[in-house]
Amino acid sequence: MNMKDVLDFYKGKRVFITGHTGFKGSWLCQILLQAGAEVWGYSLAPEQESLFTLAGLNKKVNSTLGDVRDFSSLKDTFKQADPEIVLHLAAQPIVRTSYKDPRYTYETNVMGTVNLLECVRSGKNVASVLNVTTDKVYCNNEWLWGYREIDPLDGFDPYSNSKSCSELVTHSYVKSFFQGKDAPAVSTARAGNVIGGGDFAPDRIIPDCVRAVKANCPIFVRNPNSIRPYQHVLEPLFAYLMIVKEQCANKEVAGWYNVGPDEEDCVTTGQLVELFCKEWGDEACWEQKTEAVSPHEANFLMLDCSKIKRTFQWKPRWHIQQAVKETVHWSKTWMQGDDIVREMEREIVSFGRENDESME
Repeated sequence: MNMKDVLDFYKGKRVFITGHTGFKGSWLCQILLQAGAEVWGYSLAPEQESLFTLAGLNKKVNSTLGDVRDFSSLKDTFKQADPEIVLHLAAQPIVRTSYKDPRYTYETNVMGTVNLLECVRSGKNVASVLNVTTDKVYCNNEWLWGYREIDPLDGFDPYSNSKSCSELVTHSYVKSFFQGKDAPAVSTARAGNVIGGGDFAPDRIIPDCVRAVKANCPIFVRNPNSIRPYQHVLEPLFAYLMIVKEQCANKEVAGWYNVGPDEEDCVTTGQLVELFCKEWGDEACWEQKTEAVSPHEANFLMLDCSKIKRTFQWKPRWHIQQAVKETVHWSKTWMQGDDIVREMEREIVSFGRENDESME
């Protein structure tokens, strides 16, 4: 898939993003701005320390601060935006937070999806919709092979389960309301764990690494033997944009897609942190920190991405070493007070170019 063709598609398009102030949402806004899209966003206010604020994206996109649980506010903003393209990223995304506040997690992740799809139902010009969920939607049996899109949805913890519910809500809306030639094409994307510069979220391993080295402390790792499908944030974002573009031209390709790294890039958390320390240098180090009581988290999780590869001739481009290298470079750029927007632009251009050159 030629990424230049993908980005060219978005020039002049009205794109509506929920969760645009988050980590992935901020990178997505930057990609679309570079592509020449008209970007509208609806999201909670960014955290005090956030990529959205650091990159000055509030001055570049049509940004509305609101809660996806507030249907009236969301609907008003959606009507004003009158989008052609819709990407739903808004979520309560942290597993451990979902144990502390399951009701808020379900309200946001399930009813937020219902509210967004109700807006799509009333939209006059919506052509393509993508609901971003997670690799954790599957009933995880700790298999040694990747989960496929036909495997049962039944996430364990409130976050994962609420995202399973979000998938099922989307499936129902497609069958009930989005049929026929004039209906928008709707897909979901189940992405693996993302890393990249500008993630300041709590209880995520790379932000924990950056916070530790910034404070000249060892990196504490809870579960160094847990295996996850880690990938650079640009991998799934470009895949989302590709799916949205392609289903605009051909509704037959709309569906449910895993988006993750190849098997060799599914590493343990300990291996990921070791790569981070090696790339960072300056005597960065880590140690295991066992918690007396901790909520359940999966030990092994991997995705089978055969469907997206077969359907779109897609493949991941940045292996885990490159993903860590780019993350460290962004983080050092930020810590040194250099231009992080220019760094984002460089990474986006580099990623797109490598995609295209690898297809030649």
